[in-house]
Amino acid sequence: MSNAKPKVAFYWCASCGGCEESIVDLAEDILKVVAAVDIVFWPVALDFKKKDVEAMPDGSIAVSFINGAIRLSEQEEMVKMLRRKSGLVVAHGSCAHMGGIPGLGNFWNKETIFRRAYHTTPSTDNPDKVVPLEKTVYDGKELTLPSFFDTVYSLDQVIDVDYYLPGCAPPRDLILNAVTAILEGKLPPKGSVLSPNKSECDTCDRNKTKPEKLSIKEIKRTWEIILDPEKCFLAQGVICMGPATRDGCGHRCINGNMPCRGCFGPTDQVYDQGAKFLSALASILDTNDEKEMDRIVQSIVDPAGTFYRFSLPKSLLGRKRMETIK
Repeated sequence: MSNAKPKVAFYWCASCGGCEESIVDLAEDILKVVAAVDIVFWPVALDFKKKDVEAMPDGSIAVSFINGAIRLSEQEEMVKMLRRKSGLVVAHGSCAHMGGIPGLGNFWNKETIFRRAYHTTPSTDNPDKVVPLEKTVYDGKELTLPSFFDTVYSLDQVIDVDYYLPGCAPPRDLILNAVTAILEGKLPPKGSVLSPNKSECDTCDRNKTKPEKLSIKEIKRTWEIILDPEKCFLAQGVICMGPATRDGCGHRCINGNMPCRGCFGPTDQVYDQGAKFLSALASILDTNDEKEMDRIVQSIVDPAGTFYRFSLPKSLLGRKRMETIK
């Protein structure tokens, strides 16, 4: 009987790198993880090569933790390879789970993003309108770059995903619980999100300050008022995604006196997080006057980017219709 430790891989796609930091943030507990597993691929931290993974038998990696959305052809290639090589795949963090912040790129496409990034930003000096090319020849040699997709995808829109670790970034207790459950074979049904299936509001200490009939007449941004550190944000007229967001983060933003941004995504009972919050918000607007309601709605800066900040690729919207983009 083999005493070999289970093989584990970590990979980073389209994301900020915070999920990689969340592994390091395990602090001394990372030593327990290292002692229990054999890390065979973690290119951001250790010197592994693509060819090392390609040489492994299919299914030989016990679990791959993949963070980030899929934006480039290289990322698509790598996650498909890791899927073949892995028994389990965990979508690690908001970007892999739902598309995350990179997923907001779905309001645009490659052409409009490149135009903005390389032509029209105030700091750009590019009179020849040069943009990156997938293929170019330099000094007689062909150089290539990955393809940049028009659409950003969540991980499970590209490969089969077994489990989801939500959050931007996932907190250390959820990561440790997931690793422990995998090592002990005590995992929930496939497809589970590895955090409590209830809303942020259910366990928020500020919930008790919310009036029985919550109603607001205006929407304020966090910098426009002095936030009461104990009062419900929605009762203060500040958008808080708590009613439409899964619990399990430890209320990190709320404990810092900032409203929930929605990074844990919806509960199992909700498909479209943005639509769920829109429904909650509509129910507390204290007006029946159409003009007044329009004024309140118009005061919300970037509603689509606010309500779908982390979940656009997995929402009913998915992306903006391309024929409407100029």
